[in-house]
Amino acid sequence: MYRRDEDDPPDDAVDASPSEPIGLPRNPFTRPRLALLVAGLFFLWLVGVFARQVGEAQAAANEADQMRARNAAMERDIRSLELELTLVKQPAFVSQIARGYGLGTSREIPFTIDPNASPLPPDAPGSTGIKPDQPAQPSSPLDAWLQVLFGSQR
Repeated sequence: MYRRDEDDPPDDAVDASPSEPIGLPRNPFTRPRLALLVAGLFFLWLVGVFARQVGEAQAAANEADQMRARNAAMERDIRSLELELTLVKQPAFVSQIARGYGLGTSREIPFTIDPNASPLPPDAPGSTGIKPDQPAQPSSPLDAWLQVLFGSQR
C-alpha cells in the first residue's frame, strides 16, 4: 500500500520533550495572561465609570447654568412687577382708571364715543397722519432761537 521512505525516521525515534504532552492542545491562558486580561478589563471599567461621572457633572453644570438664567429672568420680572405696583398705587393712576368706570368728580362730564361713528380722515386736526413740514436746510440752534424770538424773516 504505502511505502515508507527510507529517509524518514521511525515514529519511535521522534524526540518528545517531557514538558509538553503529545497530542494535547497548548493552553493559551496562562496565569500572567489572565492577570493582564483581568487588569485590562478593570482598567476599561474604571475609565467607563470616570467617563460617566464626568458626563453627570457636565449635565449638573448645564442645569445649574439654566437655573441661574431662569433666576435672573425671574429677578427682572419681579423688578418690573414692583415698578408696576408702585405705579398702580399712585393716586393719579387710580383716579384715571376710576374715570374709565365713570367714577370721576362731580364737575367732570363723562362721555363715550359712539361705536357707529365714522373714522376720522387722515388729515384731521390733531391726527398723527399729519406730519409737520421739515425744514429744507438744517438750521443752527442760534437761527432757531432767532426765529422763535423775532419770527420768520421771509
